[in-house]
Amino acid sequence: MIRARLSVVARAMAVVCMAATAMSAVPPAFAQTEVWNHNIFGPPRAVTAGIEAIAEFYKKESNGKLEIKIAYGAALGPERQAPESIKSRGYEGAQMCAGYYPNKFPLLSAMELPFLAPRRTEDRAKVDQAVLNHPLIVKEMAERWNIKYLGPTFLPAYEFMGNKRIASASDMKGVKMRISGLNAKALQNFGAVPTMVTAPEGYTALERGTIDSFGFPYAYTFGAYKMYEVSKYVTEGMAMSGFMCFQGVSLDAWKKLPDALKAKLPQAQALATAALLKAYKDADEKWIPVFKEKLEVTPFPEAERAKLAEGANAIWEEWVKEQEAAGRPGREILNFIKAESAKYK
Repeated sequence: MIRARLSVVARAMAVVCMAATAMSAVPPAFAQTEVWNHNIFGPPRAVTAGIEAIAEFYKKESNGKLEIKIAYGAALGPERQAPESIKSRGYEGAQMCAGYYPNKFPLLSAMELPFLAPRRTEDRAKVDQAVLNHPLIVKEMAERWNIKYLGPTFLPAYEFMGNKRIASASDMKGVKMRISGLNAKALQNFGAVPTMVTAPEGYTALERGTIDSFGFPYAYTFGAYKMYEVSKYVTEGMAMSGFMCFQGVSLDAWKKLPDALKAKLPQAQALATAALLKAYKDADEKWIPVFKEKLEVTPFPEAERAKLAEGANAIWEEWVKEQEAAGRPGREILNFIKAESAKYK
């Protein structure tokens, strides 16, 4: 009997020792709450639904030990300086768009080439995910900025809202149009005058006439930034490519996470994708009727869109030439994006 009791005690002590050993082996990230400060330009809106879903997911999965603290309105610093701020450890993460930083994400900028990515938002989401996980893009982010892709920020196709009526390619002549640099080249062929300002600067730019027509993902951004208050017209049917955006995090911060949480990233990204698609759909249902009531909707015929797209291949090839001249594998990335996009066209 005594031996039996001793055996039970011994087993119990062994369990306690094993538990203590396991607890002592928990990575430091679990020792105290880890806070990632995450910079977002602009207010909470449809496009922020993705990072909000990721923040909620990781808070739950870490039992509250990982907090992604979102700072809206670029409260942590100017959006144009996000890569530098993450690299210098000013904050851990941010929403970034390649077009805001010329030459800072050179290979990733291929996703901003005109008429290259799919038109449907659901398809664009899949291509974005594939590109952001491509080894060359992973390397570019890591080596240049010590950044890891955290979550999707794919955007719907772009339309134009402003104070110039645009219903054909010829209507763009002399019009000051806001669109990313690479997409701008397709419009320049028809006399447009590309002028780059960030999203938060858009309302004032339209109001003051610095911009005649503002390119934005349709429809949520026009509503979120109240562009319709200072506009007369909105296009329907241009469906242009725009910025290549994503949520990034410092590799230093990422490496501190336990492997179990790292392994959950695909699940977090899938939740973010679903949240974004729902948010965009809800925004369309809310804002498109408002635009139709307050503005003149100018259909942009498919034949006119085809005119814009005619020169796209030359722009793609010019981009490849520039990348290859700088020693970067532009051809490889372009061919990859074309192959991925072809799956959905």
